Amino acid sequence: MKSITITVDGPPIAQKRPRFFRRGAGVGTYNPQEAEAGQWVLAARPQVPLKISGAVSLEILFSFQRPRSHFGTGKNSENLKATAPEYHTAKPDLDNCIKFVKDCLRNLAFEDDSKVVALFAKKQWGEPKTVVRIFSHDEETT
Repeated sequence: MKSITITVDGPPIAQKRPRFFRRGAGVGTYNPQEAEAGQWVLAARPQVPLKISGAVSLEILFSFQRPRSHFGTGKNSENLKATAPEYHTAKPDLDNCIKFVKDCLRNLAFEDDSKVVALFAKKQWGEPKTVVRIFSHDEETT
């Protein structure tokens, strides 16, 4: 089973909903994340040596930086408070982060979202970044 690992530094990004606008009698749509998605793809593209044509599994790790409020003050400024949460349960939602990554990797690392047959994803505290491992279930690649 072949695999590709992609690491994109910076805070993980969640997929936003498309926006609508009214112009005269018509309604149009636009993607409010075009620039963010473009920057993410630019960072990921050099790490993708080939596009996988068959079924894939994804393993995605979203690391978020802890806020200063999780740490003590003064001489304890480097120590976590006892009340600091172990898990990242705040927004953005895990499923929206997954959607953003899958949309960015579509036509770059694999043909379409429908090719994803298994998925493991996790949010955690750490250095802000997104790490994606793509596993090919087929030997064919393009």
